[in-house]
Amino acid sequence: MSTRNAMIVQQFPRVLRMPLVHVGFFGSRFPAILALLLVAATTVRADQSQFVNAKLETRALSQGLQSEVALIAAESPQPTWIAYEVSAAPSNELICCGNYRGDGQEEVCRTCTLEKHQDDFTVVKGQNTTVQLEGSPQLMVLLRVDQKHVMRIVMASANCTMDAGGLRVVWLTGVKPHDSVGFLTAYVVRKDHPEDGDKLADQSLAAIAHHADPSADRVFASFVAPDQPTWLRDKTSFWLGAARGKSGLVVLEKMAKDDPSPDVRAKVSFALFVSKEPGATDDIIHMAKDDSDAHVRGQALFWLAQKAGQKAAATITGAIQDDPDTDVKKKAVFALSQMPKDEGIPKLIQVAQSNKNLEVRKQAMFWLGQSQDPRAVAFFEKILAE
Repeated sequence: MSTRNAMIVQQFPRVLRMPLVHVGFFGSRFPAILALLLVAATTVRADQSQFVNAKLETRALSQGLQSEVALIAAESPQPTWIAYEVSAAPSNELICCGNYRGDGQEEVCRTCTLEKHQDDFTVVKGQNTTVQLEGSPQLMVLLRVDQKHVMRIVMASANCTMDAGGLRVVWLTGVKPHDSVGFLTAYVVRKDHPEDGDKLADQSLAAIAHHADPSADRVFASFVAPDQPTWLRDKTSFWLGAARGKSGLVVLEKMAKDDPSPDVRAKVSFALFVSKEPGATDDIIHMAKDDSDAHVRGQALFWLAQKAGQKAAATITGAIQDDPDTDVKKKAVFALSQMPKDEGIPKLIQVAQSNKNLEVRKQAMFWLGQSQDPRAVAFFEKILAE
C-alpha cells in the first residue's frame, strides 16, 4: 500500500451558498434566522445530498447497531446498503471510495459507484480547504447486506457522492462512534475467518482506524496483545501508524520492543515509516540498531533509507561497519542505494573502496552498477585503469 496520497476540496454546504440579498427583510430577526441557517447547514447529511440512483430512506437508530443492522438485513429480500456517519479521526486526508481524479494541484473524488467498484477506498491527501462548521470531519460507513448478512464494508469521507446502482439505501441516524467501533470489531474477532483471507476483517480494521473515538484506540491495543493471531497484530500495526497518530505511535513503540514475532516487528518498522508523528524515525533507528533479529534490523534499515536525512545515513553506515551479521550489512548496502543519489552514491563508493568484508564490497559495487550514476561510472573507470 502507497503512502503518498492527495486530498480533495469538500463542497461548501449548499444552504450557506444561498445569497443573502434580502437581509433587510429579516430586520432584527436576522441573527436568529442566520443561526437557524447555520444549524440547518450542520445537519445537511449524506441522506439528503450525497446519494444518487438510490431508493433512499432514513431511519433513526432505535436499538443497538448490531440489532438494527440484523433487522434491516432480515427484512431485505434484495441487496441493500446501510449507511451512517460518525466523527472521523483528525487528519489532512479525505477518503474516496474507489478512485479519484487530480491534476496535481486539486484532487477530487469521483462518484463512487458502489455496485461496480471493488476497491474499498483510496486515501488522497493535500491542502484541506474544507469549512468545518462542527468539530471534526465526518466518516461515512456503508454496509452492503445480502442474503441476511453483511457482505461488504466501505468507508468514505462524508462529502463523497455515492451511486447506489438503484438499490435501497437505509440511512441510519443517531449512531455513536463507540457503537460503530463495537459493531465493526465483531467482524475482526469472529471465529469463522476464511483461510484465504477475510476481506470483512480488513475492511473493518480500516474503518475502525478512521474513527475519532477513544474506543478505537482501546480496541487496537487489544488487537496487538501477544496472544492475538499474528495476522491481526500485523495488519493492526499498519493502521496504528497510518491513522492513529500519537496514540498509535505509543502502541507501536511497545510492539517494537515486546512483540514476540520477528515477522510482526518487521511490519512494525513499516508502520513507523508511514507514521507522521515526530519520533517515529528515531524508533526505526532503534530497531535497526538494537533488534535481536537480523531480518528485523534489515527491514528497519530499508525503511530508514526511505526517510533519508543525516540520522538515517549515520545508522545505515553504522550497520555496514558494526552489525555482526553479513546479511544485515548487505541489506544496509541496499538501503544506501535507496537513498537520494547525492547521499547514497558517495557512501556506496566509500563502502566499495574500503570495507573489509568482501561480500559487502561486492554488494556495494553491484548497486553502484545499477545506479548508472556518472560518479559510479568514474569509479569503475578508475578501478579498471589501475
